[in-house]
Amino acid sequence: MTAVTLIGSRAQGTATDSSDWDFSVEVDDFHAVEAALPSRLAAIEPLAEQWDPLSEHWCYMLILAGPTKVDLLFLAEPHEIEPPWVVSAETLEPIDRHFWDWFLWLRSKEASGKGELVSAELDKMWRHLLGPLGTLEPPATLGEALSSYLEAREAAEAQLGVEVPRLLEREVQKVWPVSS
Repeated sequence: MTAVTLIGSRAQGTATDSSDWDFSVEVDDFHAVEAALPSRLAAIEPLAEQWDPLSEHWCYMLILAGPTKVDLLFLAEPHEIEPPWVVSAETLEPIDRHFWDWFLWLRSKEASGKGELVSAELDKMWRHLLGPLGTLEPPATLGEALSSYLEAREAAEAQLGVEVPRLLEREVQKVWPVSS
């Protein structure tokens, strides 16, 4: 790595208690870092980690105990936005990680009064994640998104014969309740 810089609300001094930690990461060889990142971060014991499928640049998302959301943003590395999730027994757990990561991020935006952003992201969440799970309408609030997700995940688990681990959900519950 050539440089890691704290950016976003924490760097600007405008963070709330629920704000995530954003780091801009500059590297000489992105592909080597991309391959090594999961094993290099294992020591901090992330509860969830994955590459953001909806970022315009490569972003490695982590959720740590707390819950604490951390984004490693490779701003010099363009990323093509991926299509909506396809629900299967193999994708249900990554969908779950994506939902809780998104939920934490939206909680911080809601806490900082960014209602328009939250509304736009809820629509995006419906198109990319909740809709593919079978939710018929976009949620109007973060509370509705949460209820819709829990119901849709339970139905998908029953249909697919799999069960998603609840450790991440229990950790994120620490930031509930959400506004309805």
